[in-house]
Amino acid sequence: MSPRPLLKTVSRLVLGVCLGAGVFVARADEPAATQSAPAQSPAAEQASALTPQVLYQFLLAEIAGARGNLELASQGYLDLARKTQDARIAHRAAEIALYARRVPDALEAARLWSKLEPDNLQAVQMLAGLLAGGMGQLDELEPQLARILAKSPEGPAGLLMALNGTLQRYPDKAEVRRSVDRLTEPYLKFPEANFARAHAAFNAGDADAALASLDAALVRKSDWEPAALLKAQLLQQQGRTKDAIAFLAAFRSKQPQSVDIQHAYARLLAADRQYDAARVEFDKLVTLAPDNGEIGYTRALLLLQAGDANAAEAEFKRLLVLGKPDSDTVRMQIAQIQEEQKRIPEAILSYRAITGGAQRNSAWIRAALLQARGGDLAGARSELARLRAAEPKEANTFLLAEAQILRELDRAAEAYALLDAAIRKQPDQTELIYDRALLAERLGKYDEMERDLRRLIKLKPDEAQSYNALGYSFADRNIRLAEANTLIRKALELAPDDAFILDSMGWVLYRSGNLESAYEHLKRAFEVRPDPEIAAHIGEVLWMMGRQDDARKTWQDALAAHPQNEELAKVIKRFTP
Repeated sequence: MSPRPLLKTVSRLVLGVCLGAGVFVARADEPAATQSAPAQSPAAEQASALTPQVLYQFLLAEIAGARGNLELASQGYLDLARKTQDARIAHRAAEIALYARRVPDALEAARLWSKLEPDNLQAVQMLAGLLAGGMGQLDELEPQLARILAKSPEGPAGLLMALNGTLQRYPDKAEVRRSVDRLTEPYLKFPEANFARAHAAFNAGDADAALASLDAALVRKSDWEPAALLKAQLLQQQGRTKDAIAFLAAFRSKQPQSVDIQHAYARLLAADRQYDAARVEFDKLVTLAPDNGEIGYTRALLLLQAGDANAAEAEFKRLLVLGKPDSDTVRMQIAQIQEEQKRIPEAILSYRAITGGAQRNSAWIRAALLQARGGDLAGARSELARLRAAEPKEANTFLLAEAQILRELDRAAEAYALLDAAIRKQPDQTELIYDRALLAERLGKYDEMERDLRRLIKLKPDEAQSYNALGYSFADRNIRLAEANTLIRKALELAPDDAFILDSMGWVLYRSGNLESAYEHLKRAFEVRPDPEIAAHIGEVLWMMGRQDDARKTWQDALAAHPQNEELAKVIKRFTP
């Protein structure tokens, strides 16, 4: 067969494909969101004007798409668009490239389509969307956005509100602000234009200009919620919470049924520690929006803060029925109330009802601890063993929890044996080795403790805790103080703001006789974390400095906050028998 009849056959075939199929079949593994296929092929509309070679390329592109070869289909249509300079083909090329997730090709085709049909709003929108996705410079995107604002049949208001979101990928917020100012200049009679300017000014770090633009928006539309909410937010972020409260208190009269305004007002009262007033507002809000879980949850927390645990629990249980917010978060709050009220069996059930999220493991471990404290150590250990078997990826978490429970119940030797057996199976499991080292120290097995900690330093030389634990052990036993100082200084280099390492540094300096420097390190440690054992150390150093009254006050304040702390009680008894 000669080439000419073959091309005629190809022409008839491509028409059949384009007319009969129109679009190619999506692959089975394509996500649902991508399975809206490109528009009808322009081939049928132009067939009489196309050369045989162009028709042949159409055929190749369409068949490639139908067979799932989206890359070949996209390349084929883009090449056709370049050759023909036809707007409809450029449109088709842009759609297929997007469908194939070939964004650079889509951008090239969209640029061509927009150039060929400058008045086509769909072409401009596609190009602007691609540029806004980070594929082009802001100076190229801005004129496209200006065209969209000018041509939108719905008017500019909605587009103005979306303007900052469209430009969010551009990192230079000052330049974005200048662009927004230029784009909004023709539309300043619209409050949305002033809102867009406020948003851009805030992102650029100019809160005063943002507030001025919001005031301009509110002059044009005095009861406009979005502007009022943003103004209150900006005032609060400037540290002007009382001004924000006063502003919303006045604005509420314009929108008395607005849940969002009332909610923002109530949250501001709580942020300003006006808890009684905040609770009154949240009580009103629960009536106004009984199905709003966020409102109910905040109200419950305020009731807890006020000491009304029973009312808080009732509200949490209402939210549990409502299913808002996350039920496991609510159950955790309920369990903690029950534990605080010594309703231990109920607390255990509530903890164990938590089935997901980051809190699950800690809740189950807490339930086991309460069970053990209640006298059922065997049952708690059995439950943790069951969890290890059921959750193999979390097995060591539950194993460490069991060791901690045994340690708390003064069964350190059993805890040591438990970890020792586990380490034989997992010789390089650093968390297990670290906890075994701490137990070895408690049991007076100092050589074994040192062996484990030095091994950990070799395994993880950039982690501070092993250096600190070994150095503190030496300092606490008042031995090898120079080495202790070196170890703790290394830990401090790795974690300079860790309260317990600062405490260790203070302690080794105290043991070395450097009381002033010891006190400074301990004071800084307590500022970072007001721990009772750090307070015990501060008191001891103050006492040795001759400041006995300050030492007594430090100890008594810490004891009032932590009446059950044994180490603190021991130190106080040693110095003030």
